[in-house]
Amino acid sequence: MTIEELIIYGKKYLSSINVKILLSCVTGYDTLDLYNHLDEKITEKKIDLFKKYINMVLNKYPVQYITKNVNFYGFDYYVDERVLIPRFDTEQLIYYISKYIKKYFSGQAKLIDLGCGSGVIGITLSKLFPYLDVTCLDISDDALKVTQINASNLNANIKITKGDMLKGVNEKYDIIVSNPPYISMTEQIDDIVKYNEPKIALYGGQDGLLFYRNILCDIKKNINNKFIIAFEIGYQQKKSIEKICNHYLNNVKIECYKDLGGRDRVLIITNIME
Repeated sequence: MTIEELIIYGKKYLSSINVKILLSCVTGYDTLDLYNHLDEKITEKKIDLFKKYINMVLNKYPVQYITKNVNFYGFDYYVDERVLIPRFDTEQLIYYISKYIKKYFSGQAKLIDLGCGSGVIGITLSKLFPYLDVTCLDISDDALKVTQINASNLNANIKITKGDMLKGVNEKYDIIVSNPPYISMTEQIDDIVKYNEPKIALYGGQDGLLFYRNILCDIKKNINNKFIIAFEIGYQQKKSIEKICNHYLNNVKIECYKDLGGRDRVLIITNIME
């Protein structure tokens, strides 16, 4: 079969974009470059692999774990079953925290990414703001191995450390950012997520707020005189997290920003008053 014939075959089962992504993975050609090779015959071994990948996707296996790749904020990241697949919503976290960093920390500043997973938040911010002193922290050894892969692939100058949020962390930071697990134990999620992505990166205790409490109860010892705290949050969690924040921090400004679907998604807490 030729590449063109495989595209036609694949479109019987999957969306055009997924067909091109899987075929790109099999052939080594960029998704756009596939069209320059439509008449090229593919080996039986690669055809079988392509069909295997289609069946995996049809059986609710994430495409990103097949390709081992996700484009996040313009950077290509390695991902596998050890880490959560980065979501487009998390790019909104980068977008809004970047505005604060540009405004308030134009010089050297220290940042820690708590529960870093694949490292996309900390590494992306280190690439956007090379002057930042960035630490990526996670409790999972497997996740930290993926972070190391991404830091090496992207030549990111970051520190990588193991830890349970801020427990045992004694340094102070200007910027603390986190996309912690925030799904409650009773919340319904898609099977493709539930049965493939690591549970340690999904669930935030009975009400989904466990890790926000864990971070905020310890945070005073880890923030400098001028600080920014940025969270990705579940769309129904704004008021609950604001209440937790106000319990542990005084005289702070809390701003909430919505994702492109119009849902509450990013919470930024700062003591920098204008």
